[in-house]
Amino acid sequence: MNKYKLYISAALFSGCLFLGSCKKDFLKEDLETDRGMNYYQTDAGIQSLATGTYYQVLKTPFSAEWIYCNTIYGVDEFGVGGDGSNEVWNDYDGGFKSIVSSVNSNTSATNDQWDNLYIGIGDANLIIQNATASTSTSDDIKKVALGEGYFFRGYSYLRLVSQYGGVPLVTTPSTTVNLEYTRATPEEIYTQIISDLKQAYDLLPSSGAPAKLTKDAAAHFLAKAYLYRASEINDSWNSATKAADLAAIVPLCDEVIASHPLAPDFADLWDYTAPDGANEKLSEIILSAQFTSDVSATGENHQHIYFGGRYDDLPQMQRDVTGDRPYSRLRPNYYMYRVYDLVNDSRFWKSFRTKYRLNKASGNYYANGDLGVIYIVNQPGDTRFSSYRLNDVVVDPETGKTIPSAYIAYPKGTTTDGALNVDVRYPSVSKFFDGSRNAVNDTRGFRDIILARSAETYLIAAEAKIRLAKLGTGSYADALPYINAVRARATYKSGENRETYYDGGGALAASTSGQSPTINSFMAENSYYESNNIDKTTAATSLDISSTSALPASDNYIISKLGLSSEYDKMLALVLDERSRELAGEFMRWEDLSRTETLVGRVDAFNFQASGNVQSYHELRPIPQTYLDGIQSAGKALTADEKQAQQNPGY
Repeated sequence: MNKYKLYISAALFSGCLFLGSCKKDFLKEDLETDRGMNYYQTDAGIQSLATGTYYQVLKTPFSAEWIYCNTIYGVDEFGVGGDGSNEVWNDYDGGFKSIVSSVNSNTSATNDQWDNLYIGIGDANLIIQNATASTSTSDDIKKVALGEGYFFRGYSYLRLVSQYGGVPLVTTPSTTVNLEYTRATPEEIYTQIISDLKQAYDLLPSSGAPAKLTKDAAAHFLAKAYLYRASEINDSWNSATKAADLAAIVPLCDEVIASHPLAPDFADLWDYTAPDGANEKLSEIILSAQFTSDVSATGENHQHIYFGGRYDDLPQMQRDVTGDRPYSRLRPNYYMYRVYDLVNDSRFWKSFRTKYRLNKASGNYYANGDLGVIYIVNQPGDTRFSSYRLNDVVVDPETGKTIPSAYIAYPKGTTTDGALNVDVRYPSVSKFFDGSRNAVNDTRGFRDIILARSAETYLIAAEAKIRLAKLGTGSYADALPYINAVRARATYKSGENRETYYDGGGALAASTSGQSPTINSFMAENSYYESNNIDKTTAATSLDISSTSALPASDNYIISKLGLSSEYDKMLALVLDERSRELAGEFMRWEDLSRTETLVGRVDAFNFQASGNVQSYHELRPIPQTYLDGIQSAGKALTADEKQAQQNPGY
């Protein structure tokens, strides 16, 4: 505030010189909006701080590239698309260290995630301290705001420990400059996380989801914290808590599931038509990062631009609002084409865009609206197509016209993966597309980001049952009801049109862009039948797993590829595969593979860009060099050896 006052006074003083004369008291001013730390001890201050912390912790990650770098790159599901600005985060090459080698201004620094989370922790500590000390009798302060503070701190430390292992543990606000920090152990961090989330659970209200924190949000993440603590990456120290942790998970999950029934159709989650529309308020959604079309509000969702592949550089195509602005950062690896039952599981066809309409047709043969781009995700061994890329060869049966751009996953009867890897063409994950944006090149998106939904809660419970069976409590089959509940929602229902497709790119009616409806690449149809080469049907399908000894063919393929033999490893693979089918692209895959110590095997098997580079030490992130260079010990900057002692092994 002193700096602000100085600038104001200087400006006024300059004005007096030009006026020629001023009264003596002209420069005397009282800045009535000046707020010190005392403001945060008032009810209004505590609540405004809580509101700001929602923004800092839940929203700011999605205005940047670091969130997908830290959670989606370098896994089995996705790799680098056509833009390599952040390829180091996927490839685990020599540039991946405490200072990430910068490709350009879009490259995410090692400290971006670290700094964001510690700012959120600082805010949470202020909420906790001031709400605890407050003499207010209002539940909005003593319960809600205090519960929010505990949640934000526990949530932020869960993100930190799952990425870095042990980190500095700070539980009080900083009132002076402190440069001396050491890393607490993962065990100490998890103890704090679980304590915080338990207190949040006791204090938060039952209603308000998904925009506000609730008891169910605390329960979901508390169950997740127990699961993470019981995972393989912590096996060197978690034996004393593992059994109790796993036993605590299922009751929490059952409670959340009862309050948040699954949406009837998987597509309902992605049927985005306008900001704050019906799909953003589904009962399944426990917590989401809230965004809005109100330009006066802070916060931008940029994730819609990172998942889309290029379409605007193909013949007779141009960029439009419905196709989104394709930054082409993330491409699906072939694992994503193998993990689904592509005939019976609707989730692939409701998560990936496989068709585009022409929107820049030329000549007399084609018209805007004709099928212009198709991705055929067929089965290995399919002999129908002579090449992975076919121009003017594949015919649209609806119009009888050839399709200008067709891409084939398995051409010429091949059984090996990789045809679509040749020239960076791929079906795009469409969960985040946003056709409600204000202009073709706008990066600001308006749709919310789901942070927790009950489909994941089912799978957390299933994994807990698998881990309990390994400890001798119950059987592996105990996990199947939870897995099958999610799979049942994923089936095709009787009478369902399997070609029907929707994503948020189709929300053109909500856009103020003024885009002509003819410049519209969105197509409400997928390539289900072209890919599977089966007769049209509207019969119901089943994905029920009746026995742990009869796992789906797609899972058995992955189990074989990974060389797994024990029943536990196979069942853990099943639940990890199910998490892919249900949660692909939803900002949690790297942590799942890290905590289960399956990262190296799965990346080597399925991520062709990172295979051979990934090592076991990559199961933790490098501690940022900015932190190591900025701290001290006994009043002095750390020596090289002291810095290395605080760094994770391998970096």
